[in-house]
Amino acid sequence: MEEIEFSLEPAPPFRLDLTVWVLRRRAQNVWDRWDGQTYRRVLAAGCGPVEVAVSQTGPPDTPRLRVVGASVKLPPDATAIITSALERLLGIRTDLNKFYEMAGADLYLAPLVQAYRGFKPPRYLSLFEALVNAISCQQLTLTVGVVLLNRISERYGAAFPSGNPGAHAFPRPEDLAGSDVEALRAMGFSRQKSVAILGLARAVTDDGLDLSSLEFMDDETALKALLRLRGIGRWTAEYVLLRGIGRLHIFPGDDVGGRNNLQHWLHLPGPLDYEGVERAVRPWQPFAGLLYFHLLLDRLADAGHIEAFTEPNVGGTAV
Repeated sequence: MEEIEFSLEPAPPFRLDLTVWVLRRRAQNVWDRWDGQTYRRVLAAGCGPVEVAVSQTGPPDTPRLRVVGASVKLPPDATAIITSALERLLGIRTDLNKFYEMAGADLYLAPLVQAYRGFKPPRYLSLFEALVNAISCQQLTLTVGVVLLNRISERYGAAFPSGNPGAHAFPRPEDLAGSDVEALRAMGFSRQKSVAILGLARAVTDDGLDLSSLEFMDDETALKALLRLRGIGRWTAEYVLLRGIGRLHIFPGDDVGGRNNLQHWLHLPGPLDYEGVERAVRPWQPFAGLLYFHLLLDRLADAGHIEAFTEPNVGGTAV
């Protein structure tokens, strides 16, 4: 087994624990793994799967990350591949100073933002991953959706030879394109979702669909392009704009969990509809997506997964 080790310095402030929890969303997530100290993820690289382990060794205001990459054979550009992936997955280059300035002057928002200071907005590793996540979770609880995603990762994702049954990369289009609808249905996916996921994979591998081009489109153009894909509605499209492309002004107005979190935070008497969400978040634009993430963190804290107003343990944790 070959290994490399290097350090990264995220834009301060930074807290690995908060960022990883927004990325993984549920404790059951087996492809974005977190043991309370170390974040682990398997990347599908050209020479074979690479497992990346990340721990925070500096406090939030002077953050430093210890990164270890391991593979049977590391690619020559392993450091660049891993760094690029972590910049996307963990948002380590994202500067939130303007958001903090706005929040500091807002008596209502300030306590929420201060509680989770150091969080950085994560993005899925690819737009294909973002779309498969969104399709899988349509009209299901997030917990059930993550279970389905675990199954598809363990069946089709590149396996890292560690003996850990959860050490799989998230599947790429080429990993899924050769599968069939009945295989996904046997895992618990509906026929409609199975067709949508496999159709998307084949559109990329066989028809030359370039999902990365969405990142260079304006919101309206990207939404229209996403809505032309099978199985993609308004919620999925907006979810991908936020979590896949990183449009931090997007609060997915059809997201039931997001709506409920917003209603609870604002102490509103009744449920919000799409237009109601848009009106409610208008005072905090262009950072409505960051509000969405902070409200998710608040719910994760209520569930006992994370702690607010505390700094993570940044002692030299062994990887």
